[in-house]
Amino acid sequence: MAKNTAKVALQVRLEAKPGKEKELERLLRDGANLVKQEPGTNTWYATRLGPTTFGIFDTFSDDAGRQAHLAGQLASQLMARVQDLLARPPQIEQVEVLAQK
Repeated sequence: MAKNTAKVALQVRLEAKPGKEKELERLLRDGANLVKQEPGTNTWYATRLGPTTFGIFDTFSDDAGRQAHLAGQLASQLMARVQDLLARPPQIEQVEVLAQK
């Protein structure tokens, strides 16, 4: 197996408050630069699922990398803005990667 083989991941769903969609999108776009500095994060994707619904999907080789990411700068910035940007708390699921290409 390659060193960067993903074994675990995070699947996050974010629902923006009305009128806060662009701010949340900007936070996610800017967040890519913060995540690039995390050696334990293999891949990171920010997505838009609908007009007010966003997502994050990221992969890690192990749970230590996943936990470091959850304690990282982007997570801190996002959690500090939950009341301002989100209609509800983020739905964060810790998942196991079964297969990848």
